[in-house]
Amino acid sequence: MNRPPAPAAPAVSVAELDLDASGAPVRLRPAPGAPPVVPGEVYALVRAAGRPVATVLARYEDGEDPARILAALAAERRTADTALRADAERRAAEFDAAGESDAAGPATTRASATTAGASAPPPRASVVVATRERPASLARALDSLLAQDHPDHELIVVDNAPRTTATRDLVTGGRYARHGVRYVREDRPGLAAAHNTGVAAADGEVLAFTDDDVIADPRWLSALAAPFAADPGLGCVTGLILPARLATPAQVLLESHGGFAKGFAPRLYDPARPPADEPLFPFTAGSFGSGANMAFRASALRRAGGFDPATGTGTPARGGDDLYAFVAVLATGHRLRYTPDALVWHHHRETWQDLRNQAYGYGAGLTAYLTATLVRRPALLPALLARLPRGLAHARTMTAARGGSPGGGVPGAHGTHHHPWPASLSRLERRGMLHGPAGYLKARLTRRSGR
Repeated sequence: MNRPPAPAAPAVSVAELDLDASGAPVRLRPAPGAPPVVPGEVYALVRAAGRPVATVLARYEDGEDPARILAALAAERRTADTALRADAERRAAEFDAAGESDAAGPATTRASATTAGASAPPPRASVVVATRERPASLARALDSLLAQDHPDHELIVVDNAPRTTATRDLVTGGRYARHGVRYVREDRPGLAAAHNTGVAAADGEVLAFTDDDVIADPRWLSALAAPFAADPGLGCVTGLILPARLATPAQVLLESHGGFAKGFAPRLYDPARPPADEPLFPFTAGSFGSGANMAFRASALRRAGGFDPATGTGTPARGGDDLYAFVAVLATGHRLRYTPDALVWHHHRETWQDLRNQAYGYGAGLTAYLTATLVRRPALLPALLARLPRGLAHARTMTAARGGSPGGGVPGAHGTHHHPWPASLSRLERRGMLHGPAGYLKARLTRRSGR
């Protein structure tokens, strides 16, 4: 069945709202790649002094000033979000004051890692974009990556199991080649295999990964790379992912249930001091971030063995490549930081069938990555077994049919459920979870046999 859930969610404009402390007029503009703002519902990212600080949702009619309406809501939202952010940075400062040390060196001041780089330039970075037969969206992503303000970086496109020459022609035959974008081909299908090929080709101290369906904020790479200079024990950084468009019911539904966003409070995850509010740590890797916006210290990722090539989109495992890498790096003793200053705008899948495929893939990727972790890191088995009862309860909650809030709309904060999550999607997630281990093992056998 390809029909969307009823009632169908109306399209929502996506915009950016700039608040300037100097008293300049509030500016409202469409998000990058989004159509002009029109009367109706508007979902806006609020920026203060250029930094993402909140999202707000409001409705306006003809003749009303949407910027004024959204700015009033933003003032209320920022009060709460600023308190959350301040609390997160206070906890990070207390963590640093404890004087913990690790194999990478003594503890350093990490509370300001999200704004690091003011005193030192970010380390050299390599950006890897894996793609397959989507030259139009790839071109849009590359345009945004060429506009980055990072002073020392390279761009690498990995063409994964191509059927045509469209990607190669785009990257090697025009202005992208003139700007130094490198083209690499990987004939083995699978996102993790493509990422490993990018890792092998890269020379940056930091390896950043994003997808071909995003538009990166001009400060994305600088914000993603700067924390590595501030904390020598940091192995991974993830960033904020917001929707570029909310034009279809499937896109609105996905974002209403959190989308890919992880909020506006920075967060530090340290295996030496597991977070008290995450009893399943580190096995709830989905809370750390997503593969469309992640970076690794090159030495840490290589020491962890890179990505598991039997995971990821394009393999029978269906996903989990990013989650595996997060846990693998944490398992080597490195820390992971989430910073909302590193922003990309993601083009969510548009159709109901896309969302069905995505729900199944999420479930499969979750259990596939757990299987990969145990196969490749059996020393983690006792920790996983100790967390298994809570993990099963968490899985039931995660895949439950979730209700919606009255009035429709999309969340102004991560995880606010404004539209009911259909039971059919919950069932698909559970079916995917059952498939994940078999899919992963099939992918491993396929790769070993050379097929």
